[in-house]
Amino acid sequence: MKYMKFLVVCVVMAAALFISSCDMDTNHRSFAHYLQGTWVPNTPMQYSVTLVITFDRITITDTPGPSQDSPLYRPFRNFPRRVALNGFSEGSRVNRHNEGHIFIDAGGLRPGISYRYSREEQSIPFRWVHILYLDFDGETAIFERREPGFK
Repeated sequence: MKYMKFLVVCVVMAAALFISSCDMDTNHRSFAHYLQGTWVPNTPMQYSVTLVITFDRITITDTPGPSQDSPLYRPFRNFPRRVALNGFSEGSRVNRHNEGHIFIDAGGLRPGISYRYSREEQSIPFRWVHILYLDFDGETAIFERREPGFK
C-alpha cells in the first residue's frame, strides 16, 4: 500500500512536469481555414499582388504600377512586403457567406480589414473558385483562390 501511494505521487508529479514543460499557448489566434492559401486579384488592377495566408501568418507581395490616389490600386501600401507577418481572423457565417475581419501585426496590430468570403461553382462541374472581398476604406479589392487542379 505504501508503494502504491508512492507510485501514484510519482505519476502525478511526472504528469505535472510534462504538462508544464509543454508549450500550450491557449490564446493563439489563427486565420480561418477557408482563408488559408494563395490569393490573387480577379479584377484588373494597376499592380500585381499575391496574398499567401498560412495558419497564423500572411505574406504580401505586390509590384506597384503607376501612382494612383485610390486605395484600390495599392490596398496593402502600408504593410511590409515579402515578409511573413503574424495575423489572425475573426469572423462568423452570415447567410451563405463568411464575414469578419483580418488583423495583421506589422510592428503593432493594425485595424481590422473587413472581409467577405464565398465559394462559387464554375461552369465546370465540381470545380470551385473561392472569392475573398476585402474592404479598404470603402473600396473593395476582390481576390480569388482556385482549388487544386482547376485550370
